[in-house]
Amino acid sequence: MEFLSEFPALGRKDLASLKQGIDESFRSFSRAYGPEIEAFFNPLLKFLIWFEKLLLGTPWPIVIIVIAALTWLGARSVKVTIGSVIAFLIIGFLGMWEDTMATLAIVSVCTVLCIAIGIPIGILMARSDRTQAIITPILDVMQTIPVFVYLLPVVMLLGIGKVPGLLAVCIYAAPPIVRLTNLGIRLVDRDVMEAAESFGASSREKLFGVQIPLALPNIFAGVNQTIMMALSMVVIASMIGVKGLGGPVLRSISNQYLALGLMNGLAIVALAIIFDRVSQSYGKRLQAYRETGHG
Repeated sequence: MEFLSEFPALGRKDLASLKQGIDESFRSFSRAYGPEIEAFFNPLLKFLIWFEKLLLGTPWPIVIIVIAALTWLGARSVKVTIGSVIAFLIIGFLGMWEDTMATLAIVSVCTVLCIAIGIPIGILMARSDRTQAIITPILDVMQTIPVFVYLLPVVMLLGIGKVPGLLAVCIYAAPPIVRLTNLGIRLVDRDVMEAAESFGASSREKLFGVQIPLALPNIFAGVNQTIMMALSMVVIASMIGVKGLGGPVLRSISNQYLALGLMNGLAIVALAIIFDRVSQSYGKRLQAYRETGHG
């Protein structure tokens, strides 16, 4: 009250009309373009549903064999591979298989989306200081704005469901891959770039033949962070209709079911540890290759 009295030009009525104007503008935009935006994201929704049904419809031994094979390809560690298999067997035994597959589906699709969008943006930032100056504040906002603030416009536009949840997860999880791609390319040694130029390499050849290969350890660190942040959003995403391990955790909070919340929370932790170990090990192998190949 006292603060507003110091600025009579912007009194309570003006402030209320400003807020009302913003709300009405967004509602009219939502009514006018909501169906078109939903239609735009419809292929993504279909793919997400298909992928989730694929994971749920595949017999559990095959899913575990595929996970073990992917873990071995990524980590090349017997301990991590056996640990992953045991973790998924325990998850199945405790009756959390369906929720885990739903979480795995949304995190996998989110990660692929973030990589597909984030790496090109990171490359653009690395090639232009002006682009970096424009995009960096946007990334800062994406990482610091409270989750519920950007959930609101997403839900108002697209309603409750998988796509709004996926978009919310992507907004939160995308910045690390963008930042670390930009950083990795900028850290490429200038002498290496000069050597590539002396051999007559074009800018495309320098990017795909020199900069991106040398930046891969940083890029994979970004992928690792993106996966971790996507998993940390699972519980929040369940509030707007995303199925998965977050749903039971949310129910356990509202109904004070300690065992349910603890088991599903530990399942999320297990997924996070598996993803983390595999992506970190793969990144370290790339780093070792880079040092032996270019050291």
